[in-house]
Amino acid sequence: MSTIPDQLQSVRQSLEAETENQAVIARQAIVDENRAVFGYELFDRSRTIETHTAESDAALLFNALSFADAESLVSKKLVFINCTHDSLAGGHLELVHPDKVVLEVPPIPGNVPEDIEARAVLLEDLRKRGFRFAFNHTVLTRGYASWRTLASFVKLDMMALKPEMVQPFVRFAQANTTAQLIAEKVETSEQHQLLASYGIKLFQGYWFAKPSLVKAQTIRPSQATILQLINLVRKQATTAEIEDLLKKDPTLSFNLLRFINSSGFGLSCEITSFRHAVMILGLKKLFRWAALLMTTSRNGGAPPAVGQTAVVRGRLMELLAAELLSQEECDNAFVVGVFSLLDTMLGVPLDKALESMALPQPVLDALLRRTGVFAPFLELTEACESGNDEVFARTANALHLSNKQVNWAHLQALTWAESFGE
Repeated sequence: MSTIPDQLQSVRQSLEAETENQAVIARQAIVDENRAVFGYELFDRSRTIETHTAESDAALLFNALSFADAESLVSKKLVFINCTHDSLAGGHLELVHPDKVVLEVPPIPGNVPEDIEARAVLLEDLRKRGFRFAFNHTVLTRGYASWRTLASFVKLDMMALKPEMVQPFVRFAQANTTAQLIAEKVETSEQHQLLASYGIKLFQGYWFAKPSLVKAQTIRPSQATILQLINLVRKQATTAEIEDLLKKDPTLSFNLLRFINSSGFGLSCEITSFRHAVMILGLKKLFRWAALLMTTSRNGGAPPAVGQTAVVRGRLMELLAAELLSQEECDNAFVVGVFSLLDTMLGVPLDKALESMALPQPVLDALLRRTGVFAPFLELTEACESGNDEVFARTANALHLSNKQVNWAHLQALTWAESFGE
């Protein structure tokens, strides 16, 4: 019989496991003069300790793109991300479409002139790459002239500025920059009306919207698998070799497809092939992505048996489809098999798990409705797993596949999946 402390420990472990598999991101709306949402400032709430570092900046942006459903999180709006000066030099920014992101840059500690000028060089390089910057009111003070020309937004903190200083700052900004002004920490109607009379058109604060939490269930590969990917990239492996690794780990391939199809990546078409994803991303960006995935993952990942079963399903469906379908359809058959256990791996219904995935309709039909061209292949694959002779015979006969063909393909799939762990 379990004791109360044992039960509490069990509950605590359950909650910790749930938290570990969630990306928790707070967002606060920035609204225009008509109270329409202009953009969102994002804050990382996955961590219990309030730390703001280069690593946390990268993790926040990565989680926003990879783990949360980017469409429901920010839709097509601008994303404002707080940065440290260390994170501005981070490789993670190479993974982001600059049109989507505004980097909020703090002033230089101590306002040292030499450091301000040195940082201006990096900021100019990022601006040339398409990034926009938001600075606080310090950029309007003496010493920051080289930054003012780079400002797309200047945020005026109503809690930090004395009321009598707001209008002079607004006038100076309007005369000396082309930046849009954002009044933040606006908490009353009277504040809003006064600021609007000064010509400010963008607002952020509790009077408009308190930060809301967006939680997304995550599925993270084991660090050992990510290390294998990093090593392949560092060795300049071929696309086929990298694709082979992706096909053998459903958690890795799920994260890559979700990331590359996120709105933040900026592609105009949906990528559903692992091979295409690797070619689009390129080795340099793939390395950056894998390194960031490593920092945001923990040891363990999905239960090995579940991942192994998913891999076998994908490979078996691919081999069976090769007897009857085109190469492109075989690729999709693999995706159906490997993603058919996402509900088990994520602990959520399959339709919820697939919400953030851009997948072809025939793949979704097979996974969610058990209809379409891939449905009988999935049913046959599951029959091979369960040993259901009746379903095996019916589906194999419907696909005009002999027992020998199916059994041989199953053996090949099992051997292929087992070779991955050697």
